[in-house]
Amino acid sequence: MDFITGLPRTLRGFTMIWVVVDRLTKSAHFVPGKSTYTASKWAQLYMSEIVRLHGVPVSIVSDRDARFTSKFWKGLQTAMGTRLDFSTAFHPQTERLNQVLEDMLRACALEFPGSWDSHLHLMEFAYNNSYQATIGMAPFEALYGKCCRSPVCWGEVRAQRGADRREAGRTREGHMDASGFLIASAMYFVRIFDL
Repeated sequence: MDFITGLPRTLRGFTMIWVVVDRLTKSAHFVPGKSTYTASKWAQLYMSEIVRLHGVPVSIVSDRDARFTSKFWKGLQTAMGTRLDFSTAFHPQTERLNQVLEDMLRACALEFPGSWDSHLHLMEFAYNNSYQATIGMAPFEALYGKCCRSPVCWGEVRAQRGADRREAGRTREGHMDASGFLIASAMYFVRIFDL
C-alpha cells in the first residue's frame, strides 16, 4: 500500500491516489482520495474498496506513512487479525507501479484536465488486464484464471439502443486510451533500461 500525492485537484476535490496491490496476483486497486481524509476515512475506504472484494488479508506491507503507523490503523488491523509489515520507503516494486500509474495519469491529465479521477477505474482495469513480467501473466489472469473481456469488445453487442451504444462507445474509447497510456509508459521504461 502506498499513496501517490500532489496530483492536480479534480473537480471533485481529489488530489491523491491510494495504491493497493495484492502480493500474489499483483492485482491493483487505485482509490482516489483527499489529503484531508482522516485515518477513520481511509479505514472506511479500505473496508469498502478492498476487504469487500478480497476479504481480510493475513498481512499488509506498506511504507511508514503516518496513515499506516497511526494508533487507529494499527488497532483496526490488530482487531481484524492482520499483521502489519513495513517496507523501506520507495520500495522498488511499489515505486515501479506508482511510476506506471503516474505516467498513465500524466497522459490522461493532458487528455482530460481536471477529471483524472473519472478515468481511474479504466486505468485500473487496463493495468490489471495487462501482462506483468513479475508473475508471467496479467493480474486478472492470476486472479480469475483468464484475462477479462475488455470494454473494447463491447462493440460486438448487436442490439443496443442509442444511449447504450453511446455509453459503450465512450467506455470503449476510455479503455483504449487507458491501455494506450499503459503501453506508452512501458515503452518509455524499455527505452530507459536499454540505454
